[in-house]
Amino acid sequence: MTRRPAHTTPRREELLAAYGRTVPDLVGADMSVLLVGINPSLWSGHAGYHFARPANRLWRTLHEAGFTDRVLHPSETTELRAAGIGITNFVRRATARADEVDPDEIRAGVARLRRVVRTWRPPVVAFLGVTAYRIAFNAPKAAVGPQDELFEGSRVWLLPNPSGLNAHYQQPQLNEAYGEMRAALGEG
Repeated sequence: MTRRPAHTTPRREELLAAYGRTVPDLVGADMSVLLVGINPSLWSGHAGYHFARPANRLWRTLHEAGFTDRVLHPSETTELRAAGIGITNFVRRATARADEVDPDEIRAGVARLRRVVRTWRPPVVAFLGVTAYRIAFNAPKAAVGPQDELFEGSRVWLLPNPSGLNAHYQQPQLNEAYGEMRAALGEG
């Protein structure tokens, strides 16, 4: 797949053409945390970068929570990896909305995710999205924060989805939740 500039606004037909596209995992040996999203947006499918939609608050949140020294652009994958952060998704195909992903697809994505975590061994796996996590692991009462169980030997942290569509969490609450994980990473 050819990556497209993430800073250009795609035309509607370009976004629609991105349905079903995949975005490569951003992983490596020196990850301190692997972020697990639900699935790529059409913007990400179009651009070829994770969390590429301009309204997505991940990049601001990572900066304000202390993971990066500035707000990164989705295309700055080298800088993100240098900060020890990797990204993957439960479901690889791009959609306009997360509710277009069937719960069975989320559950099926766990097997691939297990392989990714076994291969790269990040100390922490952070799931971005309470509902997707609850579905994937049949954990209806799971709440934001550290989880008791390990995932393929990695600590598990549940974080709010940074999508601009997630009205349950405003920027200060996102910063706090992600900052708590950042502080915990510094302990170990």
